[in-house]
Amino acid sequence: MATKKTETGADFLKINPKGYVPALEVAPGEVLSEGAAIIQFFADRQPQAGLIPPVGTLPRARLQEHLNFRASELHKAFGPLFYADAPEATKGAAPARIGRRLDRFEAALADGRPYLLGKDYTIADPYLFTIAGWVKPTGIGFAQWPRLGEHWSRVGTRDAVRAALKAEGLA
Repeated sequence: MATKKTETGADFLKINPKGYVPALEVAPGEVLSEGAAIIQFFADRQPQAGLIPPVGTLPRARLQEHLNFRASELHKAFGPLFYADAPEATKGAAPARIGRRLDRFEAALADGRPYLLGKDYTIADPYLFTIAGWVKPTGIGFAQWPRLGEHWSRVGTRDAVRAALKAEGLA
């Protein structure tokens, strides 16, 4: 990403002028960016998988609420911990800011539900798994958010999640 070149040497900014990932070419000349948009696009194309509630329903709106909060608040809150040039004061404040966002997910799971929308696993769960997992390498941990930690472990045992982690060299 530092060079803004793909593995083939192509100019990444021509693929995604925003300059960051994810960016996925779903058809020639058609690039989707933003993780929440990409996962909804694929889930909608495979409704029989049951990974996304139907359009126009309250569960669908709740799913989008989770995805948007995760992208705009939780994901971005981790930024200072991953940028070497972030000011020390910003890095120092990041764990508390992250914690306030994690509190929202802990509260969502407080009723004992196994997944964010209840008993059914949806695309919101692996997205939370990915971002919440950053508490480990940053040293924040799950101690203050045991339900979130249980959710993270539960999602991590799914065959498809384990296969994806292995394919990416993360397991």
